[in-house]
Amino acid sequence: QLVLIEYVSDGRVAIITLNRPHADNAITTELAAQLIEVLETIAARSTVRVAILTGAGDRAFSVGGDLYQRKSMTKEQWLRQRQVFDRVLYTLRQLRRPIIAAVHGMAYGGGCEIAMSTDFIIASDDAVFGQPEAIVGLSAGGGPVFLPRVLPPGKAMQLLLTGDPMPAIEAHRLGMVNELYPRAELMGAVLRIAERIASNSPTAVQAVKRAVQMG
Repeated sequence: QLVLIEYVSDGRVAIITLNRPHADNAITTELAAQLIEVLETIAARSTVRVAILTGAGDRAFSVGGDLYQRKSMTKEQWLRQRQVFDRVLYTLRQLRRPIIAAVHGMAYGGGCEIAMSTDFIIASDDAVFGQPEAIVGLSAGGGPVFLPRVLPPGKAMQLLLTGDPMPAIEAHRLGMVNELYPRAELMGAVLRIAERIASNSPTAVQAVKRAVQMG
């Protein structure tokens, strides 16, 4: 399985794990399709009140689109992949349940965009965020739209134009990351937050989320 799902806290919390640790959880078309399927499954399960999204292994949350897969793609396959990637971000943002990103290690490119598409980010102090598309000659997908919403516009522009990575401590200082924890404590901390949310009225929680989104 490229995307794992585990239900904890009597099924009220779903932990979704991007599961390609050997490839730093780089996103293939198949992984993206599975992630959409998992998110749609959660949306249909009335018992689930909160979801957590994280990455397997020690090195990364996700380094974004799998460039090795892209090398062998036809133009049609490449366009199809872009459509699937766009649907991942759309499906994440449309999810009625609260969803938290638990980010450790690298969150680059599409991985950074996925993290920003959740409701908020909790990170370990070794996390690093970046949109390196300009370096490899790609145009960033959601980055130019999302990054200026979570960072001061000038800082977002600098990161997008340089492709420089931003350490979690800086992302936290600027408000992109809510809380920082040592690596070993990250999942425990995120679960505590998820359980706090899950113990609230699900109707009220979903209504609040909707109201914030509609602005």
